[in-house]
Amino acid sequence: MKKVVLTALTLAALVFTGCSSDDDVALNPNGGGNPDGGASGDGIITSTDDEDFKPSDLKGDVTGNIKLVAGTEYTLTGPLRIKEGTTLEIEAGTTIKATAGGSDVFVAIERGAKIEAIGTASAPITFTSSASNPRSGDWGGIVIAGKAPSNVGVDAQTEVAGLKYGGTVADDNSGTLSYVIAKYTGARIDGEQEFNGISFFGVGSGTTVNNIVVENGDDDGVEFFGGSVSVTNLMVVNAKDDMLDWTFGWTGTVNNAILIREKDFTAVTKDPRGIEGDSNEDNNAATPLSNPTINNITIVNDALGTIEMSDMIKVRRGSKVTITNAIVALGTENGSKAGDFIDLSDSKGNADAAAAITVRGINIDETDVKNEVNATVNIDASTTGADLTVFGFSNYDFTTVNEILNPSL
Repeated sequence: MKKVVLTALTLAALVFTGCSSDDDVALNPNGGGNPDGGASGDGIITSTDDEDFKPSDLKGDVTGNIKLVAGTEYTLTGPLRIKEGTTLEIEAGTTIKATAGGSDVFVAIERGAKIEAIGTASAPITFTSSASNPRSGDWGGIVIAGKAPSNVGVDAQTEVAGLKYGGTVADDNSGTLSYVIAKYTGARIDGEQEFNGISFFGVGSGTTVNNIVVENGDDDGVEFFGGSVSVTNLMVVNAKDDMLDWTFGWTGTVNNAILIREKDFTAVTKDPRGIEGDSNEDNNAATPLSNPTINNITIVNDALGTIEMSDMIKVRRGSKVTITNAIVALGTENGSKAGDFIDLSDSKGNADAAAAITVRGINIDETDVKNEVNATVNIDASTTGADLTVFGFSNYDFTTVNEILNPSL
């Protein structure tokens, strides 16, 4: 906490002012010690009592543990960087609104720091845009860096936010994300650098991630860059690019996921996909190889026929994967298009032959499979996909999705 030194003259002036006015002066109603709530301090937040901690102007380097509480209005106006050795705690039911219009508005958890964002089904934690007419790409998103292995070294740098990630601690713990909703993310720095909804860079298996929703993002929904973190109950709605993406040696698990592109979401990149899985573009044999497990997943593309997915499932560049109990579905009313149903080939390297996928298609050509490596692809009419009932906390209306998945009803 910063210290303020008062001279005798200053004290006298304060006493005189206090005796000559009937008005009470609140000490920084925006949080901290600056009476007028304006810009001051050094941009370093050591506690919620620090003058740099302002709920209405939330940004800075956090070097002491802080807690965001439900019922307080928080506006993220710049980078909020949680520094090594520090924990950001967020109470269930808290909403953080991000100022729209800048790629410099994001939350970054550094390697060695933690986020403890623990919502509940009845009181999720929400990150969203502050705009009156919010759109995808209004703000950056959530970036978490850890010490778990990747195949690009132990001190790689994130493509956004400028964090170091990677290491040798497979069970590294970056905290908890539970019942967290992130909306209108994906601000772009340039054509090569853009934020995802939530990015996991070298995040370890000691991190707890469950009941996550990413909506209306301008790049990928969720992306894993190496690491071994796992996710239970993942929902992505309307990602401009890929809904679920991994690279650089990710070895975690996703249990229960629903990925949706709605018919009216027309934002699209040149190659949007349901799943895009890589290991290492420059060296397909670099270790660890990406080798995630995806259980109980449903991918739905209900977009207008003019918005064609490049692939529904794309695995390439040395990545292994095990996908079980999967459904891939297209809407019919809008003439939705899939590109390829499954594609395991790529000019910069195919998927590893050990890849294994068990899936069925709805309103899609199940024979449209590119499998030059002779990986295991099972078309199984009995797959049931994701359990959608667990996503009630999102308040999402699954009526259209259920009609696509159950055309006979």
